[in-house]
Amino acid sequence: MSILVCGSVAYDSIMVFHDRFKNHILPEQIHILNVSFLVPDLRREFGGCAGNIAYGLKLLGSEPLIVATVGEDAGPYRARLRALGLREDFVREVPGTFTAQAFITTDLDDNQITAFHPGAMMRSYENHVKDVADVKFGIVGPDGYEAMLQNSREFAECGIPFIFDPGQAMPLFNGAELTQMIEQATYVTVNDYESSLLEERTGLSTRAIAERVEAYLITRGGKGSEIHRRDGMIHIPAASAIRVVDPTGCGDAYRAGLIYGLMHDMDMPTAGRIASLMGAIKIEHLGPQNQRFDYDEFAEQFRQQFGYALD
Repeated sequence: MSILVCGSVAYDSIMVFHDRFKNHILPEQIHILNVSFLVPDLRREFGGCAGNIAYGLKLLGSEPLIVATVGEDAGPYRARLRALGLREDFVREVPGTFTAQAFITTDLDDNQITAFHPGAMMRSYENHVKDVADVKFGIVGPDGYEAMLQNSREFAECGIPFIFDPGQAMPLFNGAELTQMIEQATYVTVNDYESSLLEERTGLSTRAIAERVEAYLITRGGKGSEIHRRDGMIHIPAASAIRVVDPTGCGDAYRAGLIYGLMHDMDMPTAGRIASLMGAIKIEHLGPQNQRFDYDEFAEQFRQQFGYALD
């Protein structure tokens, strides 16, 4: 039985601005914004929400299936997937396109400004969840507009539990569409900013969303995360990081940990703590896919951080 990870596969160009955006963006002049940031540090990383989540699941010993579209420049990414032992069965190449690419600038406060070129991702609706056999669980991550609506609908029609993770794609949808995908989903995951946007756009309160799914999860950075359910809220403490290096991909690492916990029938507080630790390990490393560990190392860190064993 497979875990289906639907979303973007992308190259990330990550730049570091050695100052703070707030020192250069004047609120009273935001209507005529024209700023330039000197970014001495530049890296190109393998990224995309689906790629990052699948990478995290693989580290934990799972065998996820990526459902995504890529462009003619995807050769290096495909080679990486093969080297990691991640299957490419449902990674479709679209001729005449680039693989999706994100251009991310991070400041000294870990704020980020991102420009995203979707490229082949605009054709991701050509993949179908219903065409994949023996799927146990899925996630609908940020992707093309048609694909996210289609994947949510097909997961629901097939009776496959899944996480709805609108992320950066949320502005693509109106309130009715977001509400529809929430009601089709089993779980909803967002960060604190996205939760405000989701609730404003749908007109649904935190409680109202929680009543429509098994759990509504909101990550709040260093303050930990919240799991909202019909019977109340569970606070998940943030795991401690040795150092804070790069927040890129932390949300995806969190989601990989959450999926792992749910797929191994762990209770929600434990699944949330696995997710929290995955995010903390990720933030200690540059780029979204450069953390390295095996399951035994992870389990020992979990015991040290939270005071009990996973097994």
